[in-house]
Amino acid sequence: MRLDKYLSLANIGSRKEVKKIIRQKRVSVNGALTADDDIHIDPYIDEVRVDDEKLTVILDVYILLNKPNGVVSATSDEMHKTVLECIDASLPQGCFPVGRLDIDTEGLLLITNDGDLAHRLLSPKRKVDKVYLVKSRNPIEQDTIIKLESGVDIGDETLTLPAKVECTDETTVRLTIQEGRYHQVKRMFAACGNEVTYLKRISMGPLQLDENLKCGQWRFLSESEVEKLKNG
Repeated sequence: MRLDKYLSLANIGSRKEVKKIIRQKRVSVNGALTADDDIHIDPYIDEVRVDDEKLTVILDVYILLNKPNGVVSATSDEMHKTVLECIDASLPQGCFPVGRLDIDTEGLLLITNDGDLAHRLLSPKRKVDKVYLVKSRNPIEQDTIIKLESGVDIGDETLTLPAKVECTDETTVRLTIQEGRYHQVKRMFAACGNEVTYLKRISMGPLQLDENLKCGQWRFLSESEVEKLKNG
């Protein structure tokens, strides 16, 4: 990676500004000052300092957020707080939420800058399981369960894929789906004559919501969690 790009990722300044800093010989690589902004470094091995302060840059971002109600799954929004604004850490450019949770939906949301991983998790062909905790206004009847597990007409060209339903009480289920259509869970229940009053995603593929994370809290994924996502 070029040195000037690395400094930009570290939020030292714009590409133009970091070039100036480098040419002022304020940057060292492995203890040696340099004025060459286009030298290449290994960000995982080389030590880079600016004004003798060591830089630590997070290049590959994998964050688990317990998304709270009232926050939008977007990188920017003029009216509402975004999920990226929940992350009180300096992140490189290009981070985004993987898929969308409605503004009033809580739970597991992956934030990353890994486009390939996001594509694999969201591709309909992969049929990645997404598990939701769903509370409904009215009791969930047996015929509703049959409809959900058979595929529901929600007004699209095709029925939803068969879901898996696990009842925990008469108005609460764990619902497993393998798609991510617009407002899908709410539309599925509406098509069955019921209404979702609370919705929370608790898993996506092998990634489980951390029970220690309160709404609005986040953490970086462990190496093993990232490995499972990539190999899942």
